[in-house]
Amino acid sequence: QVRLVESGGGLVQAGESLRLSCLASESLFGLEALGWYRQAPGRQRDVVAVVWTTGGEYYGDAVKGRFTISRDNAKNTVYLQMDSLNPQDTAMYYCNAIKSSSDGMITYWGQGTQVIVSS
Repeated sequence: QVRLVESGGGLVQAGESLRLSCLASESLFGLEALGWYRQAPGRQRDVVAVVWTTGGEYYGDAVKGRFTISRDNAKNTVYLQMDSLNPQDTAMYYCNAIKSSSDGMITYWGQGTQVIVSS
């Protein structure tokens, strides 16, 4: 069982920045991938950014060039730096981890942290 705890959400104005943090209960080296997803009210959960243990990264089209995912292995923490925020970025942001096991790949989710961007 991997526990993920997000923090760093809040209320900001358009154009401002936020950095989200996700603390994992175990070493990041044991995880295949770490990512951030978001879900706005009435909408599906969408991928924001993913980083694999191999170093590869993926960003959703809506955040490319504005958001940056990074990881601090010593702190078991993955970050999401969000710059140039706009009201369309308002959503609950969830941390995600994928771990390999004898039963296959298992996905874990955090409880989420709310981001609200006012215009």
